Amino acid sequence: MTSSKPGRHRAHGAKRLSPAAKVGLAPGALIHLGERKTEQAAISLIEYGDADLTERQFSSLAEAHTYQPKLPVLWLNVHGLHEPEVMAEIGRRFKLHPLVLEDILNTNQRPKVDDYGDYLFIVARFFEIDSQSQQIGSDQVSLILGPNFVLTFQERPSGRFDPVRERLRQDRGQIRKLGADYLAYSLLDAVVDRYFTILENIGERTEELEDMMLDRPRPGALQLVHQLKRETLGLRRSIWPLREVINTLTRADERFFRPETRPYLRDVYDHTVHAIESLEANRDMIAGMLDIYLSAISNRVNQEVRALTVVAIIFMPATLISGIFGMNFKTMPLLDWPAGFLIAIGLMATVATTLSIVFWRRRWLA
Repeated sequence: MTSSKPGRHRAHGAKRLSPAAKVGLAPGALIHLGERKTEQAAISLIEYGDADLTERQFSSLAEAHTYQPKLPVLWLNVHGLHEPEVMAEIGRRFKLHPLVLEDILNTNQRPKVDDYGDYLFIVARFFEIDSQSQQIGSDQVSLILGPNFVLTFQERPSGRFDPVRERLRQDRGQIRKLGADYLAYSLLDAVVDRYFTILENIGERTEELEDMMLDRPRPGALQLVHQLKRETLGLRRSIWPLREVINTLTRADERFFRPETRPYLRDVYDHTVHAIESLEANRDMIAGMLDIYLSAISNRVNQEVRALTVVAIIFMPATLISGIFGMNFKTMPLLDWPAGFLIAIGLMATVATTLSIVFWRRRWLA
């Protein structure tokens, strides 16, 4: 959806706007804080009932302003949060509190749930794996649940809600029969399920890194450990608060979630607890890898120092003998013997060979 002031925003990929930009502004000021991840905002609407479903894309604010819903339940999804006028129009249509709009535009929110009487405001985070760098990034997703509507706000198109859309289109399961609260559950379930994919990726990378460290740590291994630590820390900051969000929803009154939907919410809560347990197991392995790395490096240094020490000891007697015969004395044993040089060399070789055999039997040369 194109803004009415296209020249107002910076180009895609520009420096992100920091929270310092809001210093001194009134609460509820509509300023996008965070990285702009899509060129244009896009609004899609799905309306449905037990026997019917319609989909619509809005290309302008005027079109969205005049549209009137026709079916019992609607799901409005927004991709791109960098156009405050779009958010202002949605806030006007659904009577959203200015602080809700402010939190949606601030993409650094902690997962939370707020009760505004007529609707619930929920914040969570999506995690994605970059196919090239294998680094993990995250996007904020905001969800508003009302009596007969669900609003979702995403930083960019991710495709993570596409399975829910397909279930609505094909009328699979109970998604059309149980109303907006079941739709909200389905979206939260899609968010939580994504965590298991990320945790599986981190687990595989952790095991590979651990095997490499036990075999022979290579340069850059320590950087990989710290990268995994940062990624798991980011996940922890999102999963732990999300568990409390889901737990709060399971105990909320029946204004938003009916008794038929609560068992599904409890199932999502169980999945969240499982994800936390998997995350903590990975964190323990990553923390232990730092000790493995330091031990492997220390053991490697000890082996190299031992090898150098053995070589030095083997050649030390030869250095001693050659030093003795190199002293400036006129009278010394073997100096006047024709075979004196060969005797000295043979003595050096004998001592070196003897020491080598001793070190080899003690496995110092392995």
